[in-house]
Amino acid sequence: MKLALNGATTMRADLATDIRVASEAGFDCLEIWAAKLRKFLETGTTAELKSMLDERGLEPYSINSIEHITFRDEAGRQQLRAECEELCRIASEINCPYLVVVPSPLPSDLSREEVTQQSAQVLAELATIAGRYDVSLAFEFLGQPDCSVQTLDHAAEIVRRVDDRRVGLVIDSFHFYAGGSSLVSIDELDAQRLFVFHVNDAEDRPRAELEDKHRLLPGLGILPLREMFAALRRINYDGVVSVEIFRPEYWARDPSLVAREAYEAASKL
Repeated sequence: MKLALNGATTMRADLATDIRVASEAGFDCLEIWAAKLRKFLETGTTAELKSMLDERGLEPYSINSIEHITFRDEAGRQQLRAECEELCRIASEINCPYLVVVPSPLPSDLSREEVTQQSAQVLAELATIAGRYDVSLAFEFLGQPDCSVQTLDHAAEIVRRVDDRRVGLVIDSFHFYAGGSSLVSIDELDAQRLFVFHVNDAEDRPRAELEDKHRLLPGLGILPLREMFAALRRINYDGVVSVEIFRPEYWARDPSLVAREAYEAASKL
């Protein structure tokens, strides 16, 4: 497995800093935070970005992310298609294989089947756009109670419904635990459809109370990370493991130190 740093872990650093600290810490790959990418491109070019990554020996692995892709009105869907086109074009120009996409909160009147159907429909539409740029979509379920897709088994069902090699899954260990996903649901996966594994830990709190700010470096919390990695090994997953932590306490620290600690913590697993 290769290790990546996700730009959320060093949220207050800019993209150039992310590239530097990820490389110096020993990471193989970088998941690029979309807001940082857009800020960089206000004055820089994709050619300059690719050169910076190449000089540091760092692979761009995904762009994070397009949020709330489902249950939009027509104006919102037009905006979604434009955003997907924009980010896939950029991804293609820097040889970044994946764009992470995230479902919306759950409308109160929709059944699981309706969520599945509408989510698959939107993903299929976006996959047509992504395919023009040879980019794939990594669909990330969220374990919070208000999300329309909270578990791995539901996300996997949606991806199977799409039935397109350009659409796969993200497992985030925090969301996996918070939403109550089971280890069996990892065992049932086709490893080829798992595009990204986000690793992090969490404070010891009731699942329903967990928020992104409660994330911790791997190994410092209560998530069943070793059991999850054992399941990943059983399905022969050999992709990228990326450290993604939304913790303001970490954001306030030196990003070089955070990156080094993140690499060391992930390496132990």
